[in-house]
Amino acid sequence: MKLATLKNNTRDGQLVVVNRALDKAVVVSHIAATLQAALDNWSDISPKLAEVYQSLNNNEITDTLVFDQSACESPLPRAYQWADGSAYVNHVELVRKARNAEMPATFWTDPLMYQGGSDAFIGPRDDISIASEEYGIDFESEVAVITDDVPMGISVEGASNHIKLLMLVNDVSLRNLIPGELAKGFGFFASKPSSAFSPVAVTPDELGDAWDGKKLHLPLTTHLNETLFGQPNCGVDMTFDFPTIVAHAAKTRPLSTGCVVGSGTISNYDRSVGSSCLAEIRMLEIIADGKPSTPFMSFGDTVRIEMFDKEGASIFGSIDQKVVEYKAQ
Repeated sequence: MKLATLKNNTRDGQLVVVNRALDKAVVVSHIAATLQAALDNWSDISPKLAEVYQSLNNNEITDTLVFDQSACESPLPRAYQWADGSAYVNHVELVRKARNAEMPATFWTDPLMYQGGSDAFIGPRDDISIASEEYGIDFESEVAVITDDVPMGISVEGASNHIKLLMLVNDVSLRNLIPGELAKGFGFFASKPSSAFSPVAVTPDELGDAWDGKKLHLPLTTHLNETLFGQPNCGVDMTFDFPTIVAHAAKTRPLSTGCVVGSGTISNYDRSVGSSCLAEIRMLEIIADGKPSTPFMSFGDTVRIEMFDKEGASIFGSIDQKVVEYKAQ
């Protein structure tokens, strides 16, 4: 099943069911007005949405909309929780190696995670508004899951049952602000502006054998200014799978329905497949040449993030954004 949220001048948008081909949608306000409302009663609501999805794919519904990805909010325009992990430890290892910093052994056994701002996600086709290019503007191509209520202290095995939907993410980072914030010993804040998620969120069954209950085994494709930047495979070199990072997030507190948990930047040891953020390319350049040669993003630059199934069809739609200068009102 594929679900999206259309902009409608409200904070939480309008829930729609989208067909597999991503060209038709149907409003389902008689079932649930918003995605959060659907998630809050998922066991009762999801079968009804699934019936609509099946009928939509069978062309049995006549009252449909043309699905316009540019009219979408992120599936959850705001969420009770946004916790982003760093499941691809080789990415962390690379970043630390570039600055000659030894990586603690615990990084391989205890996931890294930060709590991001979830009160105002931006849409998948919305501009990335940043006040200054000097902040070091970067994209991070990721996968995320949405959970239902997750009990505190849940096991990794139990956590897998609480994953209800998957999405793609552009976790925007301001790299030049990060060192100063981390030096304070209190984590990210200003260096992590609003993130954007794919037009469509999908149920795990929609992914077929590409989803094994723990990892998504497909490449994630990123284009920078219409040039292929990378397509690492999400199922390769993922040190901590999704049930592990969900369980980690719930170690000392429960997670509420609608919690979004991210994978962190997708990264493979095979560098021939490219990268999912500019910081990684810059680190490889530092290691090879002693200094980076690839700049961070400038105003006017674009990034597109998308995942395709084995037949070449887009699964989640595309995050397609331009960086623009933000001017305070």
